Amino acid sequence: MSEINKDGDGFINLDEFTELILGGGDRGPECRAKELKDAFDLYDLDGNGVILVSELPAVLKKLGQKCNRGYCRKMISLVDRDGDGNVNFKEFKKMMTMASNGALS
Repeated sequence: MSEINKDGDGFINLDEFTELILGGGDRGPECRAKELKDAFDLYDLDGNGVILVSELPAVLKKLGQKCNRGYCRKMISLVDRDGDGNVNFKEFKKMMTMASNGALS
């Protein structure tokens, strides 16, 4: 945990999570792609291929974050490019790639 939690606040924020999933090291693209898919699957609780607004509070709670439905809906809308109200893997991957490039900071 201390290797991931760079700022020492006891939580893994988006930048730290992104570094964990997409970070450097000698891992190849196939390994990073699998890690990204595994991360997506953590959020996709029912395994239907999309992250639902209803799934986000439970996942964030496990990560030590609080998120009411309204705020979670707003978070989803920032990533939801096709307007279906959910985040699919393609949208998740794009968000994580943008975050790793500092575009979300």
